Amino acid sequence: MIQIDQEHAEYKRQRRTLQTYRDLYAGGYEFKERAAHYLLRRQKEPLDVYAERLSRVFYENYVGSIIDWYGSTLFRREPSLYFEEGLEPARQFLSQFADDCDRRGTTLSDFFRHAFIDALVAGKTHILIDFPRVFKTIMNRAEEDAIGVSRAYLIRFGAEDLINWSTDERGDYEWVVFRQKSRQQLSIEAESVVEETWWRYYDKSEYRFYRRIEGKDKPGSIELVAQGPHALTLQHRVPVFTLELSEGLRLMSKAAHLQLEHFNKSNSLGWAITMGLFAMPVIYSDREWDQIVGDSYYIQLGPTDRFGWTEPDGKVYEIAAANLETLKEEIYRVCYLSQASGEMTGGRAQSAASKQMDFTITQEVLRAYGAVVKSCIRKVIAAITEARQDKAAVNVTGLDEVDISDFTTELNNAASLLSLGIESPTLKREICQRLALKYLNDARQETKDQIAREINAQYLN
Repeated sequence: MIQIDQEHAEYKRQRRTLQTYRDLYAGGYEFKERAAHYLLRRQKEPLDVYAERLSRVFYENYVGSIIDWYGSTLFRREPSLYFEEGLEPARQFLSQFADDCDRRGTTLSDFFRHAFIDALVAGKTHILIDFPRVFKTIMNRAEEDAIGVSRAYLIRFGAEDLINWSTDERGDYEWVVFRQKSRQQLSIEAESVVEETWWRYYDKSEYRFYRRIEGKDKPGSIELVAQGPHALTLQHRVPVFTLELSEGLRLMSKAAHLQLEHFNKSNSLGWAITMGLFAMPVIYSDREWDQIVGDSYYIQLGPTDRFGWTEPDGKVYEIAAANLETLKEEIYRVCYLSQASGEMTGGRAQSAASKQMDFTITQEVLRAYGAVVKSCIRKVIAAITEARQDKAAVNVTGLDEVDISDFTTELNNAASLLSLGIESPTLKREICQRLALKYLNDARQETKDQIAREINAQYLN
């Protein structure tokens, strides 16, 4: 029996790093609140000077924009569920599931877009399959469908939410523990705010939920609040799927140190430029100097005295600015977007062909991302259909066509292929389905299913 609040050694080792990754991605006010963790204090720098630098801190968030670009580009043509065989209730469920996969109105595409972005930041994210709780005896499948008990849904957990786990020799989970914390005001009348902590334990046969409330009048003991069989008990597996990226595809891990170096140097340069605007007077004199110098004062100089102002010559500023530009280009380079850092340099616009060539490496990386995400979607859908005992065959299309070219190019290529006169109804059907689903990628799943059935019927008759 494990201690529910025990933390895995790997989780302890990565907790601080994950927080850094989250801050670097978020930027803005969230990053500024924790800027003291990242803005380096100079050797023997006075605390009041460091505090002033902290108050003026700014952050140029390149890596956050890069990650969002990958998320939007990969899902520019959304994944589609292609129902190949099975009963009509299964088709209806999958259509509803694609439009609302978490019972909060989130489409399957949006859900996995957020999961993919989370994986780019933290390296992995976790997806839990669940069904509504049953509090009475269900007589048959029709009753399950009628009261919504068979309506599977997904819950996403971040990498830092999984605090403990165990795996078998194949790498599959034997059990997992998720932890989530929140601050709650128990009632309108209550003035104090309490901290509520939930632990979700899953193994291959059951779940257990624990809760602890810590506050002014609460002892803070951990209590078991629910337990029972989970969604995949009959499959004898933990109902958690992890969308995990390989080391080379974890963008935040690759760019984090460069982004922090850029942050510190850009703030140092900004501070130096600001201080340079407040030039200090310099008096060249052989006699003792005791006059007060200020905006409302004047000074009296002797015949041989000279007066001037301190002003940097600017060479170090030029070196610092060039180094910042180098760091920026390196951030884009390690994220496989070398061309994007200087895309508008000199005001030159790129032709479509030139842009296509420059994005060749980026396209290959996008295809790798698409393969990982699509594989995860397939596993999740397969587990759900098996848990529902639908006996359905579902294919996942999309996410593998990430070319920069527009739809017109693909349409012309398809027309050229069809003009060859190849007498193959299957080829024509596949081309028409691919083009139709790609063009209507943001349509409702029910509409896509209807179009696919009509195309199939046309070429089967």
